[in-house]
Amino acid sequence: MILRPVAPDVRETTEIGRYLRWLEARGRSFDGYADLHRWSVTDLDGFWSSIVDFFGVRLHAPATAVVPDRTMPGTEWFPGATLNYAEHALGHGPDGEAAVIAYSQTRERTELTWAQLRDQVARARAGLARLGVGRGDRVVAYLPNIPEAVIAYLAVASLGAIWASCAPEFGARSVIDRFGQIEPRVLLTVSGYRYGAKDVDRRAEVAEIRAGLPTAEHVVHVPYGGHDLPGTLTWADLLAESAPGFEPVGFAHPLCVLFSSGTTGKPKAIVHGHGGILLEHLKNHGLSWDLRPGDRILWFSTTAWMMWNALVSGLLTGASIVLVDGNPLHPDLAWQWRLAEETRATLMGASPGFLMACRKAGLDPAAEFDLSALRQLGAAGSPLPAEGFHWVHERFPGVLLNVGSGGTDVCSGIVQGSPLQPVRAGEISGPCLGVDAKAFDDHGAPVVGDLGELVITAPMPSMPVGFWGDGSGERYRETYFSTYPGIWRHGDWIRFTPGGGCVIAGRSDATLNRGGVRLGTAEFYAVVEELPEVEDSLVVHLEDPAGGNGDLRLFVALRAGFTLDDALRGKIASALRTALSPRHVPDAITAVPSIPRNRTGKKLELPVKKLLRGARPDDVAARDVLADPASLDPFVALAGGPA
Repeated sequence: MILRPVAPDVRETTEIGRYLRWLEARGRSFDGYADLHRWSVTDLDGFWSSIVDFFGVRLHAPATAVVPDRTMPGTEWFPGATLNYAEHALGHGPDGEAAVIAYSQTRERTELTWAQLRDQVARARAGLARLGVGRGDRVVAYLPNIPEAVIAYLAVASLGAIWASCAPEFGARSVIDRFGQIEPRVLLTVSGYRYGAKDVDRRAEVAEIRAGLPTAEHVVHVPYGGHDLPGTLTWADLLAESAPGFEPVGFAHPLCVLFSSGTTGKPKAIVHGHGGILLEHLKNHGLSWDLRPGDRILWFSTTAWMMWNALVSGLLTGASIVLVDGNPLHPDLAWQWRLAEETRATLMGASPGFLMACRKAGLDPAAEFDLSALRQLGAAGSPLPAEGFHWVHERFPGVLLNVGSGGTDVCSGIVQGSPLQPVRAGEISGPCLGVDAKAFDDHGAPVVGDLGELVITAPMPSMPVGFWGDGSGERYRETYFSTYPGIWRHGDWIRFTPGGGCVIAGRSDATLNRGGVRLGTAEFYAVVEELPEVEDSLVVHLEDPAGGNGDLRLFVALRAGFTLDDALRGKIASALRTALSPRHVPDAITAVPSIPRNRTGKKLELPVKKLLRGARPDDVAARDVLADPASLDPFVALAGGPA
């Protein structure tokens, strides 16, 4: 069902329309999105060189080719070219206009103009250089989503050094597991923060992190949270002098290291390059998110999630960015909508869980707040049920709902929408431009209409440069290319529709296999969490080694005032049988206080499955990467082990 068709004036009013007109002036015409997408994944030279030219990418040295060899892994992009991500992030906005607007529960609202941002980046650059930081050195940040984090990130990039960050709600062990891999030279940190109404002191964690990072020669204290950190440099010391400039680096020169969640093993240190992130985010933010100079993007994130890097990249388009630190639900569900009104956000990002919570609570944000500047509402992080699509369509007339899915691995979207694509209830609009995404069956053949493995069959510039410390590339190849040689396997279970849209059915390693039929977990959640009694849910399948149906277990966290009795169990089973099939009816339904999720909101299906199989809790997930550290305890108890 099409909820929103493509607007008739899309070619006159949007950035992707401007891009189409620009292409037409150069002799390339396209009949709609499908035609444009086909070209973007077959003529890689033509498409990606057009992104360079259309967005005015500044190459200090020219490339000798675009992509001379499409073989994956190991594809080389724009050989010979030099550039710098930070130069582009700082190169657009008028001096006196806001570039960064920051909200926090720890201090008052702050704002930086483009001139102030450029000046503070130049000062941080000079300070880092005084500390000996240069090309290839690593600078790590134990910082919340505040302006100082953006400033430091761009200053590090301007030097050709390498950035990595963790949010300060992470415990010391998780931070050391990440930062220790890349042997940083400088650590930036806060001493604490305020989360909602709670003050959080992190001085003990900072001391442990410092002790666990012997290569960190300098520690810079960013004042936040009201505590002192003896034996550190101050942020003011770092910014004492100015030295503007940008170090030209190769296209694949490391820009940042992002870390996998660490809930299924030691976090992978994923290295992303200057050129790949620059081109991918220019394409994504301009052509899909429709960002342009003067726009404002509000998307709650922490510095531990790739959405933070994507948020900062809003600056590449000349848009200003809104930073939010603290409890996103404090003092109430309406807080983020109030911020969207106050900042005149043109793009607001939200988790599907947040949107569904607003729906269940009966909120009507567009009626309660002035959101007239809002053109797009983005949703990512987990599947959005069809009911969420209908709610947005009804409550936000004229606003494009852009649901996407991607990941840390490419630091962008793989499938999502754009102004050139219709919005259908319950479906992501389709593959992103430049992303040759398909569903493969067990034999490696593409399928449409059936569930399959999400794969990418042509290289993308933002595929990782590699994993840190993986000199031979063996771990990198094993992670993405071992199932289908030469083809990227992303790890999601997806169904592409004949109309061009798609539905993410959950992680493929958590896909349920009952009697030879594979069932996507997202299908369960869309049905169960629509019930008024259910707040959240998680389903796992414990396979039968003898080949039987196994044990399908559903866990539910109930809304206040409800208890799980036989009547509610019957209601849940009936809903699943009616909406899906008899195979989807669980063998057992159990109530738990909360559903285990990591700090980016993803449900921990595989760790729970391992716990129920008897794995030790410490081998399954570090507690401090969980949104609720106690959420695994009921599953440990069910498995008969110590918490």
